[in-house]
Parts: sequence; structure tokens; C-alpha cells
Amino acid sequence: MTPAMFRQACRQGLYREQSSGQCLGYTQANLVILPESEAYDFLLFAQRNRKACPILEVTDVGSRKLSVFATDIDIARDCPQYRVYRNGRLVDSPYEVSSIWQSDFVTFLIGCSFSFESALLENGIEMRHITLKKNVPMYTTNIKTTPAGQFHGNVVVSMRPIPAKQIAQTIAITEQLPQVHGMPIQVGQPESLGITDLSRPDFGDSVPIYNGEIPVFWACGVTPQAVVMQSKLPLVITHAPGHMLMTDILDTELTKVLGE
Repeated sequence: MTPAMFRQACRQGLYREQSSGQCLGYTQANLVILPESEAYDFLLFAQRNRKACPILEVTDVGSRKLSVFATDIDIARDCPQYRVYRNGRLVDSPYEVSSIWQSDFVTFLIGCSFSFESALLENGIEMRHITLKKNVPMYTTNIKTTPAGQFHGNVVVSMRPIPAKQIAQTIAITEQLPQVHGMPIQVGQPESLGITDLSRPDFGDSVPIYNGEIPVFWACGVTPQAVVMQSKLPLVITHAPGHMLMTDILDTELTKVLGE
């Protein structure tokens, strides 16, 4: 399935599952959609917290299109699932948001760690959640973000069990992709992040960790959702965790596309 076909399937209500393992090799993105009045502060927040919120693209005010990362796209209908927050509370998890779209909305595309999974798989490093057809487990940590305006909160991380003998290779591969969170922020010590029970993720699904494997943690683009809940803004729309916007850009082209 091509990225365009994936988006069409979402738009037509034919695909509503999490997107990890889909269109391998193509960049997936987290979404944050909010009014123009909040956009500058969020941009500043993202720049101050680049590990968790690496910005890929920002839309024109009111636009449901992208200029760089995809053609034939409708941001309001092309994710498998969305989340709607009002005053910091999750009030809905719809499959499209065209009915509540506002002319002052600005959309931020934020890099997603699903985009480095194809490189890990190609090098023989299993992604347990893909094997089990689950969403990646994500946890809210005790690490504070650097605030900007009303935006403040804690960093969210994703976790993947990695065999001890493949840790160095995993770090070497992912550090080459800072646009999609880069290298891990913690290896093997969940308690240092304030995580007490790996079997109970705050977002996504739990996955087993086998003998000889170590939990590895990456900063995660779900961080803005935790921040939105803390900041209690009147209206913010995001993707549902694990249900990403699929782009037309290959992971291997990210550096070139972003001019880095």
C-alpha cells in the first residue's frame, strides 16, 4: 500500500487501526492542530523541546493541505483516528474532524519514531509491537519539558525491548535520524524516568520483555498531548496515539527535504 492509498483508506473509513508497520520506509507524523492564537507559543515550545517535538512542517492558517510532505491530502480526514481536547479534557476520539474544523486552525507535523523502525527492521532488530500487531507502549515520565507560554508538562517516551547485544547498533541507527526523535534518552532504567510498571503504559499497548532484552526509551511525539492536558487550552486536536498521518516522504529523504 502506498502512502496515498493509506490516506485514502483512512478518508473512506476503511482503515482505523494503529499505523506502526504500515508503508514501511515512509515518514509518519504526529499531529497537533490548534487555533492561530496559540500557534506561536506552541512553535516556541517545540523549538525548546526538539527531542520530543521535532517539527517537520507547519501549515498555512486554516489549510487542510501540506506544502512539502504530501499531496492529495486532507488533514481533517486522513489519519486513522484523532483526539479532541477541550479545556485539557479528552472529549472525543473521532475518525475525522472536518465537522469541527475552524478557519483559524494551524497544523503542526511532528516527527514520529515509527519512521526509524524500518531501518531497525532492515538490520534485523525486532520491533515487538509490530510482531504482535500492537501499538507501541508509551509512558509519561518525570522529566519536565521546557515551558513556553501556556504549554508545560512532562515528556512522554515510547519503549521498545531490544536484545542487549543489539543496543549499540540500535543507538547508532537511530541517532542518524534526529528529525524523528533520534537516539534513545534512556536505556534499561525505567525507574530513573519515574516509570514503575512497564506492563501499564499510559498510552498504547504493553508488550513482553524477554530474557536478555533491555527496555529502551525514546522521546515521543505524544508529549504534546500530555502537555495539552496540563495546559487546559480551549480546543486542541491531535492524532490518536499510534494512529499517525502517513506522508509521501521516504525516511531516507528526511535530511534532504528538511535541508539539514
